[in-house]
Amino acid sequence: MSKAARLDIDLPPRLRDADRSQQAILDAARDEFAQLGLGGARVDRIAERAAVNKRLIYYYFGNKDGLFLAVLENTYLQIREAERQLHLADLPPVDAVRRLTEFTWTYYLEHPEFITLLNSENLHRATHLEQSLRIREMNSPLIQTLGEILERGRALGQFRGGVDPVQLYISIAALAYFYLSNQHTLSTIFGRDLMTPKARSERLSHVTEVILGYVLRS
Repeated sequence: MSKAARLDIDLPPRLRDADRSQQAILDAARDEFAQLGLGGARVDRIAERAAVNKRLIYYYFGNKDGLFLAVLENTYLQIREAERQLHLADLPPVDAVRRLTEFTWTYYLEHPEFITLLNSENLHRATHLEQSLRIREMNSPLIQTLGEILERGRALGQFRGGVDPVQLYISIAALAYFYLSNQHTLSTIFGRDLMTPKARSERLSHVTEVILGYVLRS
């Protein structure tokens, strides 16, 4: 039995039910917001998707904006947790940067809701994330780990110095994010299906080469 399952059994039934209800709401809200955006999402439909009473949503999250923030936080929590499972600090520096780049591409590809949720929040100028007390705490460990990887690579003579881990991560994310979030317009204007298996493989190779080409010492 997994640790999570044992902890779930140890919780009082009321707390277990509350946790499950909140997660069901978050999952339903994620799908609703990803499909329709903040403006188009409806609490009634989210309650129906989650099979809960609408009043429970307001009880846990206050209002639709509070629920949207909770969905964003949960979305970031999931990707940061998946990144922790990579154990980047245990890998040689070059392999770690390559692994993070490959992971980021694959995660965005497999979780299109991540992109659409961030697009929606950017339309609102991050007004929800600005209210979060957790978001910076969630993201800081990744940047710290990446900084340590870069320093190890520099000390080994593999990486050039002066690479900002924040800028590097933004570049890794952007090279994947822009391609996938704009796949329809890019495919149309260039007359090429950019989402075929071959095109996706070529894109990942390109992104990896660009990132490693920047950090590797010439």
